[in-house]
Amino acid sequence: MSIQQWVTPLEGLDSLRQTEAPMASPGAGEVLVKIHAVSLNYRDVEVTKGEYKHHKSAEQNATIVPCSDMCGVVVQVGSSVTRWTVGDRVLSTFLPEHQTGQVTEKELARSIGLPLNGVLATHRVFPEYGIVQAPSYLSDEEACTLPIAAVTAWMSINGMRPMGQPGGQDEYVLLQGTGGVAIAGLQIAKAAGAKAIIISSSDDKLEQAKQLGADFTINYRTTPNWEEKVMEWTQNHGADIILETGGAQTLRKSFDCIAFGGLIDCIGYVSGKVDAQDDRLNVNLLALRRTVTLKGIINGPKDRFEEMIRFYEAKQIHPVVNRVFSFTEAKEAFQFLESGSHFGKVVIKVQA
Repeated sequence: MSIQQWVTPLEGLDSLRQTEAPMASPGAGEVLVKIHAVSLNYRDVEVTKGEYKHHKSAEQNATIVPCSDMCGVVVQVGSSVTRWTVGDRVLSTFLPEHQTGQVTEKELARSIGLPLNGVLATHRVFPEYGIVQAPSYLSDEEACTLPIAAVTAWMSINGMRPMGQPGGQDEYVLLQGTGGVAIAGLQIAKAAGAKAIIISSSDDKLEQAKQLGADFTINYRTTPNWEEKVMEWTQNHGADIILETGGAQTLRKSFDCIAFGGLIDCIGYVSGKVDAQDDRLNVNLLALRRTVTLKGIINGPKDRFEEMIRFYEAKQIHPVVNRVFSFTEAKEAFQFLESGSHFGKVVIKVQA
């Protein structure tokens, strides 16, 4: 028996290829997981194209198995493992060493899907501490979307709050776009009792967001000054929390519609990594203007992941899976994600 896997030399989506590897065996403190489903993140596209370079730990000179998010079943347990038994259904964690507290370069250097081999394979060995119990009410395809997108959204909304005290009630939460993090954020915000605002360039996607409970939607193509609409709709209060996934072309607008004392979570950069304008106000001034907290978000620790799962179970939240590809269609799945056509998450079904 062998492992079927996809690998990339980090030279573009066309460089993805399916290969075979010897079946792995778990060592002491490890478990072997049969992977059922994998979800894609924008990071995976960047990694495969050799463009994920803003962390020193992200080496760019190796052929790796991509992807970090999976749902699977434990099929073999190594010696000294006490938490898991054969048959347990589990999820991966993006940073296995990040168990609690603030992330550091040490944990980033052991991230799944770069620099470590990822999960786009039929089987993978995980350290006992590097997985969590999958929610029983979710399908494999739904559950596999949680490790990056949902945890990132959870930390954006609750990471500044004490552990075990999730909030959001009566807050205004602004989501940018309709990708995995934004839609997870929308679902978490609404389940917590917040008022959700979402922006997109697609009226069809905004209509889908309304079906998930979005209170206010804005098409940023037809309403380029969307920040003014946010202020108008919130009676000049502004958004208490903004999940900033745009980057270069959206951050200034986020500063212009953030509430006093609000939180801007810097998550992604789909509109660009480099400022096009040289005359924009300095971030220092933009932050102090409304006593704003500007925080970078890189996923979250295992204990907050498990906290989020308890919330999901209590609220019975079902992640939005836009499209499911077969294992042999992995390259097409990456291309679909890169196109930006998705609403929610893109999933690869590895095996039953």
